[in-house]
Amino acid sequence: MDKLFAPGQRWFSSAEPELGLGTVLRLAGRQVQIVFTGSGVVRMYALGSAPLLRAVFRPGERVRVGGHDLEVAQVEARGALVHYLCGEHWHAEGELDAEQPVSQADSRLLSGRVDRNDQFEFRVESLRRRAEARAHPGWGVLGARIDLVPHQLQVAEAAAARRPPRLLLADEVGLGKTIEACLVTAQALASGRARRVLVLVPESLVNQWFVELLRRFNLAFAIYDEERCESIELTEPRANPFEDEQCVIASVDWLASHEKRARQALEAGWDLLLVDEAHHLVWTPEFTSPGYALVEALSARTPGLLLLTATPEQLGLGGHFARLRLLDPARYTDLEAFRAETRGYLALSGLAGRLLDGEALTTGDMQPLAALFPGDDEHLAQRLGRIANGDAAERDALLADLVDRHGTGRVMVRNRRAAVGGFPERIPHVTTLPAPEDPTVLGRLRAEFAHDVGDTDDEPEHDFTRDPRMDWLLETLEAVAPAKVLLLCRSRAKVQAIEEALRLRSGLQVARFHEDMNLLQRDRNAAYFADPEGARLLVSSEIGAEGRNFQFAQHLLLWDLPLHPDMLEQRIGRLDRIGQQGDVHLHAAAVAGSAQEVLQRWLHEGLDAFRQVLPDGRELLRSFGAELLDLAAQDADAREPAFTGLLERSRTKHAELSRLIAEGRDRLLELGSRGLGEADALRRALAEDDAHAALDDFPLRLLESFGVHNEPLGPNTWVLDPEHLTVDGFEELRQGPRACTTDRATALARDDLLYLRPDHPLVLSALDLLVSGESGNAAFLVDDALPPRTVVLEAVNVIECVAERRLDIERWLPPAPLSVAVDTRLQPRPDFAPGERARHRAGDRVFDLGPQRKVLAALVPPMLERAREAAQTAAQARIEAALAAAAASFDAELARLRALARVNPAVRPAEIAGLEAEREAVLAALPTARPRLDSLRLVASPDFLQLRR
Repeated sequence: MDKLFAPGQRWFSSAEPELGLGTVLRLAGRQVQIVFTGSGVVRMYALGSAPLLRAVFRPGERVRVGGHDLEVAQVEARGALVHYLCGEHWHAEGELDAEQPVSQADSRLLSGRVDRNDQFEFRVESLRRRAEARAHPGWGVLGARIDLVPHQLQVAEAAAARRPPRLLLADEVGLGKTIEACLVTAQALASGRARRVLVLVPESLVNQWFVELLRRFNLAFAIYDEERCESIELTEPRANPFEDEQCVIASVDWLASHEKRARQALEAGWDLLLVDEAHHLVWTPEFTSPGYALVEALSARTPGLLLLTATPEQLGLGGHFARLRLLDPARYTDLEAFRAETRGYLALSGLAGRLLDGEALTTGDMQPLAALFPGDDEHLAQRLGRIANGDAAERDALLADLVDRHGTGRVMVRNRRAAVGGFPERIPHVTTLPAPEDPTVLGRLRAEFAHDVGDTDDEPEHDFTRDPRMDWLLETLEAVAPAKVLLLCRSRAKVQAIEEALRLRSGLQVARFHEDMNLLQRDRNAAYFADPEGARLLVSSEIGAEGRNFQFAQHLLLWDLPLHPDMLEQRIGRLDRIGQQGDVHLHAAAVAGSAQEVLQRWLHEGLDAFRQVLPDGRELLRSFGAELLDLAAQDADAREPAFTGLLERSRTKHAELSRLIAEGRDRLLELGSRGLGEADALRRALAEDDAHAALDDFPLRLLESFGVHNEPLGPNTWVLDPEHLTVDGFEELRQGPRACTTDRATALARDDLLYLRPDHPLVLSALDLLVSGESGNAAFLVDDALPPRTVVLEAVNVIECVAERRLDIERWLPPAPLSVAVDTRLQPRPDFAPGERARHRAGDRVFDLGPQRKVLAALVPPMLERAREAAQTAAQARIEAALAAAAASFDAELARLRALARVNPAVRPAEIAGLEAEREAVLAALPTARPRLDSLRLVASPDFLQLRR
């Protein structure tokens, strides 16, 4: 196999023909490296399975050299390379342009090898479907397993308009910051604006992010740790392990504590960096934590940056400044200056609040407003006068101007639950169970608690058969029957112990869910729980339930409680989500006198954590966590007086922090976040596609063409059976039949189903296999409605523009099929279409055109040449339309951005320069697009089959 490749040879990627002609750079072990100079892409392929076709042209074919189309007169192999004689000059294959007019359809038709008519038509439909999906505003997230939540999609829409995106996502808890970041990532990867992505998260969230990216967005990230890096270095000692994968998730703590790995991550280079729980990164003018130093170094080298935090800026302005300086170090240079700027914005925030509430502004409001509108006092006074007279349009215009001038709002998004709405009411059912008669019970509970809060690494053995909480669990299940119940607990060992106790004490149908199960097992158990006839109870560990949608349930039972209020909120968030149709009932119980009772009472009585979201949970734990654990370790009677005082101080502190957050609310920031996607184009486009997908069987027909049969399972669901699969490469079907759906609501309810939309990996693989192969690229059709001795050649072309992927050229000029037809007189037939009767009668008939090969050799070449000329003319019209659309879009965006830069210092010059450079590159690339012949159909009157010569 190694001898097939040699440096300097030219090859095409059958999976990505739009990359153009590639050149072999080198062979490395069992891999070959190919550079596609036209699109600026370098690829490594496995020698045994590379989707590559050798670019060798035959005499009579046309090649492009230096932008000129030349006809090949002679071909000569000189060593491993090929040379072509065109006219009087020889050209080595290395001289060929990256873009070449290549097709196998003409040679198949000339040799009489043709397919059925329905295969040709399905190929053309597939080309059209692929182009429509590629030009869709939601490309990359069409198949995302998410609800179409407006504020989340608006963040994605706004980020896509940034060059590059650098944002602090600071939505309140439960509003889906992770989904927003994943939406941005999926679209960036799909469009080519990002190829390498690094996700840095706390160790406890690594698996959650992996599942979220894979299950919801079909993005397969690689989890990196020391073991993986060492394994890579064993086989390639000099390699940088971080160059082995394009998309990586890693623990920020591990990477920051390992100097060598941190250096390798920096050297690997990334296009987009995501950092979750960014408030853990500590910076002050005097101190920088290792994690912050790592992210600061990475952010300086990485164009795109997304920081995620739910900590309100009012609880630490210094920490907030530290995060902003990662995003824009040129703007945020001085902490004291930022404090002063923030005070000014807070004054404007109160003014904005009064405008929103319809209150009249006063003369005292002129001073802060005048600072934002210098030299415009008279006009400003007139505007305020119109607002005082009830002019709502003027009020809205002034608010919009204030939002535009809000510096922090340019780099920060903060949506609030109250503004978003759609959340259910939380109804707590918190119980204290009687003190046990058995004195050993409290000791076992204390050992369990010590492990739960991290005081010990050794988890005790659990036997919950006679645990007081088991009686409470059974009573609760009976009381809420037949409702579904999600039970969350700390560990896998507890899941198994609870399931065993339930098996011995009841006949209840139970599903389990924990981190030691693979994704397919989790999917099946989640589906069993979601099934109306399935399990009533799902027993899940902490990590097992992360990233899952259990909105169909309204009862959450907490077997134990996490120490951190944020972790409790994460648990509650499994049910308390946007789209939840009923009130959420929270069930918790603790044995009187136990350590668990102390934690339960603190969360419930001290913080009211079961009824409301706690934006100050981290601060409260920092203030009272150590004292709380000390009291939990004491006997019940001894701790009560001190514990009563702790509860009172916790309530007071919580009230103070809540007031601080409320008073420090930045209304302008919230207004700006709500107005990010005022056009709401992405959500509307996805909703329209959903309505179409409900009636669309194209994905099923596409897979059927490869022998993957389907049978209906129920409403909107089918089972895909790969028993007769004719090709390898469908990873999703390697384990046998899989159930699927094309309906969003069904996909959200059933994680076990494949959600087949145009950008799903299985659909993309099938499309690539189809259009890169020969199936349907040459066909013959007899149409008895044509006059005798009439032959028409239909040539289907694809307009391709070889350019850097980051330019996302396909959004302007998608590779849509372009059909032209010519007859034997070499006259264009612009409105030609075969008769319906002929198409119907063709059925599955395959013609043998072997006897007509001499006729074809004389008839087809001049028709092909005329069709090529007609295709170039038609393609030019599409190219010019794409140029006009791209120029208009870029010009409008640049005008808006330049106007914003005049009033908002947060608009970075680099952002404008990046957009200008992209505009110039796109407008330079589009005119280089050329039609590539994809498929041919010869339509003839019946007497054609009688011709012999």
